[in-house]
Amino acid sequence: MTVKTKLTTLSLSVPVPGMPGGGLWTITPTLISSGDTHYLVDTGMPGMLDDLAAQLSSMGVSLEMLTGVIITHQDIDHIGNLSRILEINPGIEVFAHPDDAPYIIGTLPLIKPLPNILEAFGADFSRNGNRIDHLVADGDDLHVAGRFIIIHTPGHTAGHISLYHPDSKTLIAGDAMVVRGGQLQGPNEAQTPDLPEAYRSLVKLTAYDIRQIICYHGGIFDTDANQWISRLASRGEND
Repeated sequence: MTVKTKLTTLSLSVPVPGMPGGGLWTITPTLISSGDTHYLVDTGMPGMLDDLAAQLSSMGVSLEMLTGVIITHQDIDHIGNLSRILEINPGIEVFAHPDDAPYIIGTLPLIKPLPNILEAFGADFSRNGNRIDHLVADGDDLHVAGRFIIIHTPGHTAGHISLYHPDSKTLIAGDAMVVRGGQLQGPNEAQTPDLPEAYRSLVKLTAYDIRQIICYHGGIFDTDANQWISRLASRGEND
């Protein structure tokens, strides 16, 4: 019997003085599950591990039960707890794109400094023990609790990836796009070193039939997703 794939979003929030929108910063990792197999997409900021573990526990999943972690890119709010998770569960497998792998494992310094209002989170950050077990490339079929297609979406970082789940027509976008005020927008310009490349990456997404998008910043967007992506991608087509 085939066990269906379930995608569940987590909502991790921390108070950040000076953060727009009421001083609360929220990010949205995704748990991919099928039976006893569980993959976490991105790990949150340093200091969020207890909240992450509590939300997983409410779903009947512990950190020790994770099968693997998929990293969309190198930014600290995506890899911030990878080292701790590997300490707790050294048997998990870790996936990432080769262009970001040296930054994730600590061979190279991260390309983006923390904004001033987030500097305090850096005190607990470590890449000690980080590793990548599987390097992924554009167009790869990734069979992790179901079939996903890797889409290389550089611009926000060189090795940024998004994941498409054909069965549910869901895109796990990472930071390729954000949701603000109920609207789908392109990447955060202040945190995207190669903005033209980031918009060209969105052109790739128009090849997929997307019903809902999970943005790491902003959560789920499921209103006319294809049309919104096409509008954003037109900027890349003109660059």
